[in-house]
Amino acid sequence: MISPAQFFKCLSDDTRLRCVTLLQKEGKLCVCELTTALNLSQPKISRHLASLRQCGLLQDSREGQWVFYQINAKLPDWTSPLLMNALLAVELTDSFKSGLQRLQQMENRPDTEGCC
Repeated sequence: MISPAQFFKCLSDDTRLRCVTLLQKEGKLCVCELTTALNLSQPKISRHLASLRQCGLLQDSREGQWVFYQINAKLPDWTSPLLMNALLAVELTDSFKSGLQRLQQMENRPDTEGCC
């Protein structure tokens, strides 16, 4: 189980916080969607996702050729209001708004045909 110190340490990096808030808003995303939204390289996003998975904030699942990431459903109850408040705060930033716009404009998302 994740401790409060681990939880906040995982979210203390801007890229990890943006990944988590996008996942909180969208439900689940693959690496290619996060690289598009955050405008960062695949290795950098993958490294941050691995860190978030390792601390227990995220879980992944394979669906066909894609690996999707989502907020871990087994997080302690105390984390839910914190994640919602983080999302509300981050949603107000220009970087989040532009990232969400890039994601929404992305062609060939996994829910359509052929991603990455």
